[in-house]
Amino acid sequence: MYVDIFDKIRKSTGGPIGQYRDKADGYFAFPKLEGELGPHMRFNGQDVLVWSLNNYLGLANHPEIRKVDAEAAAKWGMAYPMGSRMMTGQTALHERLERELAEFEHKEAAFEFNFGYQGIVSTIDSLISRHDVIVIDSEAHACLIDGKRLHIGKSLSFKHNDIESCEDRLKVATKIAEENGGGILLITEGVFGMTGALGILDQIVALKKKYKFRILIDDAHGFGCMGPTGRGTSEHFGVMDDIDIYIGAYAKSMATIGGFVASEKDIITYLRYNMRSQMYAKSLPMPIVEGCLKRLEIIRSEEGDALRKQLWTVTRRLQKGFRDLGYSIGPAEACVTPVHLECGVNQAANIAVDLRENYKIFCSIVTYPVIPPGMLIFRIIPTAAHTIEDVDYTLNAFREIKERLDRGEYDREMPEMALIH
Repeated sequence: MYVDIFDKIRKSTGGPIGQYRDKADGYFAFPKLEGELGPHMRFNGQDVLVWSLNNYLGLANHPEIRKVDAEAAAKWGMAYPMGSRMMTGQTALHERLERELAEFEHKEAAFEFNFGYQGIVSTIDSLISRHDVIVIDSEAHACLIDGKRLHIGKSLSFKHNDIESCEDRLKVATKIAEENGGGILLITEGVFGMTGALGILDQIVALKKKYKFRILIDDAHGFGCMGPTGRGTSEHFGVMDDIDIYIGAYAKSMATIGGFVASEKDIITYLRYNMRSQMYAKSLPMPIVEGCLKRLEIIRSEEGDALRKQLWTVTRRLQKGFRDLGYSIGPAEACVTPVHLECGVNQAANIAVDLRENYKIFCSIVTYPVIPPGMLIFRIIPTAAHTIEDVDYTLNAFREIKERLDRGEYDREMPEMALIH
């Protein structure tokens, strides 16, 4: 029986997140933050304190970066270079940025992406053949999962940050790879972006003494922030030389678009000629490339050290404050701070409205399928642009909200967003 695709979609519930679309659209989903990017913006006609931007080092509105971005846009326009890197989109500045990124990450070479998500998907797709085996952390980011989905061979998941489960999967993967004449790619994250947990990179790297595999890490939330000099989570654990494929993103600490992969020179050369997302897509515009060079310069400088110090001062005070209030923030060690709530979606929605409309605090609610089923968090993203006063104000608000939640004051139906707009 023929079924019209559009009819099927119209009759669906909308999916795990889309099921809330009628009440959430424009407020919880696709909200509009306005004004200068930073801790203080406008939402729904009001000034709010924002904890939802991955602007870790506060570079989004750094005056020198704004100046370079503006001058580069005036000089080059947003079209240059036209075409993909392979055809007509190669420039000396692209090559310079890649050299500097590779040097920064102690790798032989690097290749940049026009978008981090699709770059990661394409990297995995290019590296793996049907005889190879993927071993992946069960809570890996969606881009890593989507890369795995393109693999027509065998994939094995290990329990999140569980080294015994990881080793067990490696044992199975080794047997399959030997039978098929393939290899093993282990995929995990430096920082898990919803929980703030660090990937167990040191423990995984230690398994290389017993098993043959290559390790790829997505360090989107670690690049620029983790480690003594901001080189990422691999630097934090002292295993930079043992990470075979390092992937960083521009969207977090650099506060712009794009990303990069760094590895051995011959591997990067292979990726340049085989990554479909880059071969068949427009090159990253020159103003972004020039802007990234300036961002990397700051990250490597004494100012970058000072920004990281401020970021961690804010982060540690915030995380200690939530724990002292009796909130669970799980295993958060990185800047991402998930405030776990033991309540339903309706209660959480009412809390979010209270935060935004009365306390003038904007942070995001996250639920399944972004995080495992049964979990519900308010995701707090501290940055170097936040102040201790911002932290203390927010902690006081959450103290009062906890008291109100315990009294049952949020036990009502989710509000109609039309009444709030």
